[in-house]
Amino acid sequence: MIKIEKISTFIIDIPTIRPHKLSMTSMAIQSMVIVRIRDSQGLEGIGEGTTIGGLAYGPESPESIKTNLDTYFIPLLCNKPLDSIKELMNMLNRSIRGNFIAKSAIETALLDLKGKQLGVPISTLLGGSCQNHISCLWVLASGDTSKDIAEAKEMLAQNRHCNFKLKIGANSLQQDITHATAVKAALGNEVSIRVDVNQAWNESTAIKGMAALQEAGIDLVEQPTPAKDFASLVRLSKKFNIPILADESILDKRDAFLLSRQGFSGSVALKIAKAGGLTAALDVAVVCAAAGVDVYGGTLLEGSIGTAAALHAWSTIPSMQWGTEMFGPLLLQDDFVKTPLNYQNNGVDVPTLPGLGLEIDEQKFTKYMRK
Repeated sequence: MIKIEKISTFIIDIPTIRPHKLSMTSMAIQSMVIVRIRDSQGLEGIGEGTTIGGLAYGPESPESIKTNLDTYFIPLLCNKPLDSIKELMNMLNRSIRGNFIAKSAIETALLDLKGKQLGVPISTLLGGSCQNHISCLWVLASGDTSKDIAEAKEMLAQNRHCNFKLKIGANSLQQDITHATAVKAALGNEVSIRVDVNQAWNESTAIKGMAALQEAGIDLVEQPTPAKDFASLVRLSKKFNIPILADESILDKRDAFLLSRQGFSGSVALKIAKAGGLTAALDVAVVCAAAGVDVYGGTLLEGSIGTAAALHAWSTIPSMQWGTEMFGPLLLQDDFVKTPLNYQNNGVDVPTLPGLGLEIDEQKFTKYMRK
């Protein structure tokens, strides 16, 4: 019987290509928790747990993720048989509350290991891919209008991205509207522009903001109001033609059910990190499909490992109206995998090699490992 022999965790710090400004923080370095699980036959699976801006975004930080993995997760998993990943994850969910990013990192590593054992990509373990190339937008978050416009035009010229999302909410409402309107006007009607408010508005501000954004031709507004204010999201989705994307509101399939039952007519951002893993994120997608709610492939700005894991999951979903934002690795100055993900033709290819389809460059891994 093949068992889990060893689990190791590391924090990897890589600078970003430019400061990435959100409503609640600005980041210039991304810190990723990397999990490496080795089985009793010597094969290794890798996973990633990543969040944004330490504790500015949510209740887990890189340091807490690593500490909790080392203290609570690893003792539960070591020497356990690898027959059933689902049973291992059920055991973790019974024993450990929350810690969804940590759980996602563990499940990713287990799936990578199982895929390597069987010689198949993770998408096959999840039922099989429906697509081998997934659309991917680029987030404009420099905080400077002229820089954002120049950045977008460069991406369009390279045929790397044709849809863009603006991070707003940190400035006054008028500044944000002026910024979004200017970017949309500069890029034209052929380019889709969305905005992410990251919960920065109350409902009255959102009413003013969404009216102006709708008039400016913005295509989508992400999480305008606080996460658990479901009622405001429902009212706003009924009041405006411009669609709303619920992100921080939806952690699991129960959240998706409750929001859709209240009459929400927008879309839902899936993230493997906030759901607690690939299978849990796909459970959210199933609930959304049953409720007639569209889904979108979201990111917590993971590096190549976390991004590849999400791509395997999203590839099994037949339709994603708004595409994805799996651009995380492109925001980093460097990578620690031997062959990076292939971004081309306004999207990214889904890996086809066994497991995640990635291999760690040990020299670069050591270079960026937090000592």
